[in-house]
Amino acid sequence: MNDPNLIPVVLLILVGGVLGGAAVMVVFVLHWRKRGLVFNPPLGVPSLYLPPGSRFSQVVFQHRPAAWLAIRSRNLPVVQTALGLTNPQPCTWMEGIVREQKLFIAAPVNGWILVVGSGLPDAGDDVDVTFKFLLELSRKLGHVQYFAANRVLGHHAWAMLEAGRVVRAYAWAGQTLWNQGVKTRAELELGLKCFRYFEGPERIAFGQMDIVALNTEKVPLLAARWSLDPAAIDERLLVRTRGIAETS
Repeated sequence: MNDPNLIPVVLLILVGGVLGGAAVMVVFVLHWRKRGLVFNPPLGVPSLYLPPGSRFSQVVFQHRPAAWLAIRSRNLPVVQTALGLTNPQPCTWMEGIVREQKLFIAAPVNGWILVVGSGLPDAGDDVDVTFKFLLELSRKLGHVQYFAANRVLGHHAWAMLEAGRVVRAYAWAGQTLWNQGVKTRAELELGLKCFRYFEGPERIAFGQMDIVALNTEKVPLLAARWSLDPAAIDERLLVRTRGIAETS
């Protein structure tokens, strides 16, 4: 048992086990990404922003959008025109959130209109396209907010624009893609870490939380402070309301 020749063998076995486990995790993540399951955690997973006892919130959390807009407006037709919907159809909240829609414009809640769907730009894929889209939309509609979070990849973004001007914006996808404006009070209070350009997180020490993962988890909390978190809306406000959707 004390044979010194056994020590290298034991170390090699341990290292092999660690590398094997890491390889399995990489394959698993790539499989998720390929199937598009990037931001759909299973029902019942604990979360900072899942209000207990809310059936609608549980459904929204299960199908939480990877990106959404919050527009300060009560006028659905104006928002529809600004987004350029060509084949709008009436759509309930549940259908708009759960089913895959190109764009879903929800009925106003507390002075805000939420927009979700695959037709929204992804800052992690092309931040320039996202910037131009938000700038043009803000010129038409005034106050526009954008949120995006991918819990698997750790990509996240948030932006606030007013009358065609960027008030605050931050986007991360392996590196800082967009960092404009002064940090808002909500960002400071939530402890969000916004890296400068060409700056990244230091190596994570054992037992420390991943800063990038924490940022991603807190995006809905920031949305709740700036405007609305889709999963935190009382379902009783949504039973009789219909929004507008475009499926193709």
